Amino acid sequence: MARRMTRIARKLRAQPTRAESHLWSYLRRNQLGYHFTRQHPVGPYVVDFICRKKKLIVEVDGGQHAENLADDQRTRVIESFGFHVIRFWNIDVLQNTDGVLDEIKEALENAGNRPRTNSNTLNF
Repeated sequence: MARRMTRIARKLRAQPTRAESHLWSYLRRNQLGYHFTRQHPVGPYVVDFICRKKKLIVEVDGGQHAENLADDQRTRVIESFGFHVIRFWNIDVLQNTDGVLDEIKEALENAGNRPRTNSNTLNF
């Protein structure tokens, strides 16, 4: 499964959405003080952006994700690996970039204050 997820991640990296490309231009090269990776496998999923040091995952969602129960399950599974997941709508990333970046910075700052729920181990 790991090889399959890596292939999917590579494909997604080659075809980012407009909002993902926009946000990546701010997250790459440690611009927020922490290293982020994009389209990275976590368990059975590929997440949009991950800061492994702070155990933070940033997801950028389009309209197809509105009230999607599968996304709730996905978040629970990812959080079971000890990560905190924050989600933003594409429109917010594109039209309120500063607000999105402020929320990401706040999540990074508060990362040490979250209770640890790591019941699984991932090999990166």
